[in-house]
Amino acid sequence: MIVITLTKTPPALRGDLTRWCQEIQTGVYVGDVSARVRDKLWDRVQTNIGNGEATLVYNTNNEQGYAFKTTRKSRQVIDLDGMLFVKHVVNQETVDHGFSNAAKFHKAHKAERMRASAVAAKQKEFVAVDIETTGLNTEIDQILSIGAVKHDGTEYYRLIKQDVDVPKQIVELTGITPAILKKEGVPLQDALGELADFVGDMPIVGYNFRFDSAFLNRDYRKFGMQELRNEIKDLLPVVKRKEKFLDNYKLQTVLSNYGIENKMPHNAVSDARATKELAIKLIKNRILVI
Repeated sequence: MIVITLTKTPPALRGDLTRWCQEIQTGVYVGDVSARVRDKLWDRVQTNIGNGEATLVYNTNNEQGYAFKTTRKSRQVIDLDGMLFVKHVVNQETVDHGFSNAAKFHKAHKAERMRASAVAAKQKEFVAVDIETTGLNTEIDQILSIGAVKHDGTEYYRLIKQDVDVPKQIVELTGITPAILKKEGVPLQDALGELADFVGDMPIVGYNFRFDSAFLNRDYRKFGMQELRNEIKDLLPVVKRKEKFLDNYKLQTVLSNYGIENKMPHNAVSDARATKELAIKLIKNRILVI
């Protein structure tokens, strides 16, 4: 049996825990899981806790019959001859532990490593690409819009002048109507050429990009243009490997899990912008390498 208490944690983490435990009171979860699942849940809590706090209590074969772990900065778990106790840490934030020269050197070296890591992440050059279409079938459906955003925030967006009927559900989802395409759209061949110039030889990042590339390369072939030959980094399988407990892997669910806001879902450039932010977070967390 395990008991997990959470305070000030992201809603996505709470949702994950309810798949394994029962929330008997706000922030208090009780479950009966194996040691393996328990350890994975605690790893999950530590990874996604954000600025919140958590404590885990579970039964074990020691003299007390239970053990516990906590992320609370004001508490410290102490093991005294096999007996676990909680030590209250007083004024932890005001205590300076770096008096010695060695401690100061270690602190400075750690800060330098963090700065170097941040700089390295900023220097990763890539471009996030997203499209909106009339449907999912590459045999009959057409591209409605193309959005792309470089790592430095430079953006490209085009509506495509297509003489097609846009299904009602697509209009409701994207806000794109035939009238808008006729008024603001550009020929698809022009947009594909502009996209190729905008992307250049940089790696392309996308979310479920197999879908996007299927449409794009189909139309590049249609106009006798060179298909995209860039290195592709699809974030969907990367997230699936890392996040085992999400309810689903829709882009909006994943963005919410990583604390990324997408103000205009199903808008190509807005989705590309959010995908770029997701890629940067995955790079900084050393989950994605570009």
